[in-house]
Amino acid sequence: MERVKLESIPLHAVHIQDSFWDKYIRLVKDVILPYQWDTLNDRVEGAQPSHCIKNFKIAAGEENGEFQGAVFQDTDVAKWLEAVAFTLASSGRDEKLEKLADETIALIGRAQCEDGYLNTYYTIQEPDRRWTNLKEGHELYTAGHMIEAAVAYYQATGKKEFLEIVSRFADVICEKFGPKEGQCHGYPGHPEVELALVKLYRVTKEKKYLDTAKFFIDARGQGGNYFEEEERGEKYKQIFPEFAGYQPEYSQSHLPVKEQKTAEGHAVRAVYLYSAMADLAYEYQDKELEKACETLWNNMVQKRMYITGGIGSSGLLERFTTDYDLPNDRNYSESCASIGLAMFGKRMGDMTRDASYADIVEQALYNTVLAGIAMDGKSFFYVNPLEVWPDNCLERTSLEHVKPVRQKWFGVACCPPNIARTLASLGQYVYGKDEEALYIHLYVSNETEVKMKGRLYKVKMDSHYLTDGTVKILAERMNTAEEKTENRIGGKIALRIPGYMKKFRIYRNGEKLENPVIQKGYLLLENLGNREEITLKFEMKARFVRANPKVRADEGRVAVMRGPLVYCLEEADNGSNLSSGYIDTQTEPEEVYEPNLLGGIVSVKLKGKRISMKGWEDGSLYGERKPVFEDTVWKAVPYCNWGNRKTGEMAVWIKELIKN
Repeated sequence: MERVKLESIPLHAVHIQDSFWDKYIRLVKDVILPYQWDTLNDRVEGAQPSHCIKNFKIAAGEENGEFQGAVFQDTDVAKWLEAVAFTLASSGRDEKLEKLADETIALIGRAQCEDGYLNTYYTIQEPDRRWTNLKEGHELYTAGHMIEAAVAYYQATGKKEFLEIVSRFADVICEKFGPKEGQCHGYPGHPEVELALVKLYRVTKEKKYLDTAKFFIDARGQGGNYFEEEERGEKYKQIFPEFAGYQPEYSQSHLPVKEQKTAEGHAVRAVYLYSAMADLAYEYQDKELEKACETLWNNMVQKRMYITGGIGSSGLLERFTTDYDLPNDRNYSESCASIGLAMFGKRMGDMTRDASYADIVEQALYNTVLAGIAMDGKSFFYVNPLEVWPDNCLERTSLEHVKPVRQKWFGVACCPPNIARTLASLGQYVYGKDEEALYIHLYVSNETEVKMKGRLYKVKMDSHYLTDGTVKILAERMNTAEEKTENRIGGKIALRIPGYMKKFRIYRNGEKLENPVIQKGYLLLENLGNREEITLKFEMKARFVRANPKVRADEGRVAVMRGPLVYCLEEADNGSNLSSGYIDTQTEPEEVYEPNLLGGIVSVKLKGKRISMKGWEDGSLYGERKPVFEDTVWKAVPYCNWGNRKTGEMAVWIKELIKN
């Protein structure tokens, strides 16, 4: 029997009106998209130039000059267009924004080569070296992001121009790559095009796109390593010096994907690959591939993921290292990697109907992804550490990649537009559905309409999940006259009960449900009537979380979480030298709602101690003095909000005051 996965409700049908998320979603349309458009056109003073639009104009023959930027510079435009598409779908059509997007798409079309090839770097700079450096050239990666943007724009507007442009390019790719004699048997150094081709197939129903995606997955790690063979090619030219001494693990090509047991290599590449594997596992009903996805997911989230949903602990090559190696002050945890983690988790959750995947998706979205953007929408983190000492973020050191303040832009600017497209598409993460049931993954205030067993329901969710843990859901059947006599239709609503939630109450039409059955993290309400009022009351309390003792960086330390939010200490609230602090975990945390702090947050007060500087007034470096402890009340704020006041220290993990 064919397994049927949950489908997302179209973005245009999910109307988010949420006190927590609204400010971020508004930022995308009102601030981020205009700001990033100016950046793409090199009009932001003090920001690193993008060169993106100019590259396309040069490729189109409309300006003179040389290509500038990274080989994958085109993707900044692609992700901006995808964010525009999601905004048009979720926030409503906007004539001015749509016109700007249409003009940009037309420019992309003019930059496309006669044979369908599309890539400004190779068109302008290296026209005779197409497909000769799949390891570093990012041609397929760039194609993937362009395809994703085109699919999103078509779904948002119904316009086919962009879809036709990328379909021509996809045809080139399908002809060039494959298992047949005369085709190239290589695969992307940076996975991305695989998941994009699946999306293109689902829109166009053109089977060759799906088959090519499958080829890229199946060929990976088979036989002699393609990238090592490629280096011996006559036209091969190294692009990135840091790739010298190439290791196949870096691009997940060390083994066939079904034999890989641990998350390896560049973190973003890994989760983009795994997302495609999940898509293909479903499309081909491949149980072996699905099992490989589960194995890789479990290794990643159980042994190689930060409490914030960050992945990729090494600042060198942005990669995974070994199990339990999770340093806090020099980690990388690229924003794009957490976005990819959410993409992978969403696919796995929809395929398995297991809420544990949504737990992790929620963790990544509420923490690392949001921390990557300033509250004004005009600066960004590429790297997301869990501990910062600004004075120590020095050039030419192991902490050089860590920035104590968000940056206006980056030379490699994958993260800012990626964050924008994720926020604009938040609605796709809220629900999953099949013909009989609506699954609620995230508790975000919104209105939508959904069919269950052929009957249309209007669903309204009023969520105060982050403040007091209350969620109200109203599901009303939109009856026709002849249907008014019918009552029960057998539809279902599945409510996610987060794995961290120890206590909760649920009421259905005013009646408390006793001993509700939870399966795979979902509480299932069956036999929906014409009108259902559901109230969830979660115990939303700050809690102390500890790491596995094998995580050396966190031994003897404790973190604070409240719901999905990880908390941190900032110098702005607690003074400097946060490393001197201890938390008394035997004392109940105190929660305080502060409407005027960081846009309105619940802060947490924690009793504890800090080591005094008494006795060290002479400035000596070492001594035999015993530590002197001072009673202190620490103030913690959500990690997603850190760095929005003055520059200063920050720490997530604090030493635990252990009393014998």
